[in-house]
Amino acid sequence: MRLLKALLSSLLALLILFEEWGWEPLQRTLAWVGRLPGLRWLERRIAALPPYAALALFLLPTLMLLPVKLLALWTISRGQLLLGTLVILGAKVLGTAIVARLFTLTQPALMQLPWFARAFTRWTIWKNTLLARVRASGLWRLWRLGRVIKRHVQRRWHRLFS
Repeated sequence: MRLLKALLSSLLALLILFEEWGWEPLQRTLAWVGRLPGLRWLERRIAALPPYAALALFLLPTLMLLPVKLLALWTISRGQLLLGTLVILGAKVLGTAIVARLFTLTQPALMQLPWFARAFTRWTIWKNTLLARVRASGLWRLWRLGRVIKRHVQRRWHRLFS
């Protein structure tokens, strides 16, 4: 049981590290896309939503990507491991980008819901505790290597598109 708990904690830590690593850059990318004329209007409308409408919209990407992930698992079960894995990774990146942007737009409305504000505070404390444990472990070297690679990719990206 202890081994299973350690394995699940490690997998969850890796998932959270991915979210932390990608959340801001993906959100900024969608914010850049959101500056397009038609999308600017849409983002203003999203930011003005009342709390429960904002919550429904915030949960929508998860529901929309579920069939894509199931299709990817079906593809893997048919022997297309690489294709299925790429679809799952693509859905994860796209889902993270959309959820990050929607959260940025809807956070003020969501925080008006007392239960959401409490849950968000607990989540933040728990996540920061987990990240502190990861930073204190050997995984932190891997995390730092990932950050170095990320900065390198960002520099190349900026040079390519500047």
